[in-house]
Amino acid sequence: MIQFKRLDHILLSIPEGETASARAFYGGLLGLAEIPGDHPSGAIWFQIADIQLHLREEAGTSYSKRHPAFEVANLEAARQELEDHGIAIEFSSEIDGRQRFFFRDPFANRIELLQFTDGL
Repeated sequence: MIQFKRLDHILLSIPEGETASARAFYGGLLGLAEIPGDHPSGAIWFQIADIQLHLREEAGTSYSKRHPAFEVANLEAARQELEDHGIAIEFSSEIDGRQRFFFRDPFANRIELLQFTDGL
């Protein structure tokens, strides 16, 4: 049996020619620290808490429900920040013990933010 320890990184696709826009969104708007380096296939890497987010240009990206989910300290503040920047918020089915919402980055990647409620 494989014993998984933690999520290490997530790779999201961005359209070809959009690396500068990805830096502006993830590094600028979301405030993530970029990890410098010459990464494979021209990817850019960002640090989110104890995991990494990798973004790489690829042809033929699609509008999908695949997504990473990130726990945040203050879900309401995160929602307000995104809406203040014109980012549409999507809600989905409720899950006991957590509040959550989804949004899309400028490249149609779906991202979930969640906050555990008291008792968990």
